[in-house]
Amino acid sequence: MHEQPLEGPLVGEDGSVGYRGVTACQAVGISYRQLDYWARTTLVVPSIRDASGSGTQRLYSFRDLVVLKVVKRLLDAGVSLQNIRRAIETLRSRGVDDLAGITLISDGTTVYECRSPEEVVDLLQGGQGVFGIAIGGAFKEIQGSLSHLPAEPAGVPQPVGEPASPPAGDELAARRARRRAG
Repeated sequence: MHEQPLEGPLVGEDGSVGYRGVTACQAVGISYRQLDYWARTTLVVPSIRDASGSGTQRLYSFRDLVVLKVVKRLLDAGVSLQNIRRAIETLRSRGVDDLAGITLISDGTTVYECRSPEEVVDLLQGGQGVFGIAIGGAFKEIQGSLSHLPAEPAGVPQPVGEPASPPAGDELAARRARRRAG
């Protein structure tokens, strides 16, 4: 039997790689006290091995570290630990086990799950949907709509009842018309 190193990844009997609490704290940028509290209160439980009495150490997976980092970032953004816990509990109640695969958005108060550019869900309001607008998508839609619609030259007032002199999009004709008028 070989000895495991005190830091870095540990290889379990099934070949899985895990990280001790000290390593998890260093990787994520949290204190051991935070890590211990989050594990004891089941906010983020180590998926490889939880502490089971004196002498055993928790063993975190890489994905656990990602979730720990997300929790830390939400805290840094000003979201309360209570709201973070509620958001994660909402995800878990929906059967989302792989929290590392979720995109979360926060305004510093509430936590939203971003399912797509158009679908965002408020995790603190029981999964109520909020309206999202993908600006890039709207931009492309408007470009497509305008491609076959007329445009008016900017800055040249048209007398009432007179048609616009150049056809829309014909810059050269617009310049000629301005020269003749001016």
